[in-house]
Amino acid sequence: MTTSSLERLRSELRQLAEPQVRAQQERVLSPADDDELLGVRVPVLRKLARGYRELTLDEVDALLRSRVHDERFAGLLVLAEQVRITRGAERTSLVDFYLARTDCVDNWDLVDGSAPVVLGPWLLDESLEVLDRLAGSASLWERRIAVLATLALIRADRYEPTFTLVLALRRDPEPLIHKALGWMLREIGRRDERAMVSFLDRHAPELPRITVRYATERLEPDERARFVRRR
Repeated sequence: MTTSSLERLRSELRQLAEPQVRAQQERVLSPADDDELLGVRVPVLRKLARGYRELTLDEVDALLRSRVHDERFAGLLVLAEQVRITRGAERTSLVDFYLARTDCVDNWDLVDGSAPVVLGPWLLDESLEVLDRLAGSASLWERRIAVLATLALIRADRYEPTFTLVLALRRDPEPLIHKALGWMLREIGRRDERAMVSFLDRHAPELPRITVRYATERLEPDERARFVRRR
């Protein structure tokens, strides 16, 4: 694709913007003062990204460096499309590109929309050391990337990396991390409730209350209360 393709994507984003969606974004995202919100729905962004997966990395970089929130999201989803159709060294290059630009992944929706589908698939065949590095970062968003990336592992029935991160980050100061930990535990429970319950039996008293509440949302009320009372 050419620069005209990039400009066409930007034009389409503005055409797809909805004022009521932008108002909702302003309420739930707490954007930085220099962020511009357009108000494009996430399913619409995903559909748009599929049509622009031939963008070059320079063009994706231009989107990620934009102060338009929806452009950054679109760039991440284009990158996810490229990861989906590549393997080996080419996929590793895309993941390296992503990890070098985590400063652009600067809100919870950008993390949640990209980490499981950009970094996550790569982790299935590669070293998990990057999770330790991200989890130890001073950046809230890098720590959340580490947690959300394990969703791909959970879907492959590999739960230990998530359990390890839950324990490593249990004293994190940020509620957004506590919620993410609980969410991933709940995802484990959707696939293997026994594994999640066994983990909580051992560790619930040392976990943040919100983590336990998120993790146990799908349990029977009596079983859920058993864990929540311990927090």
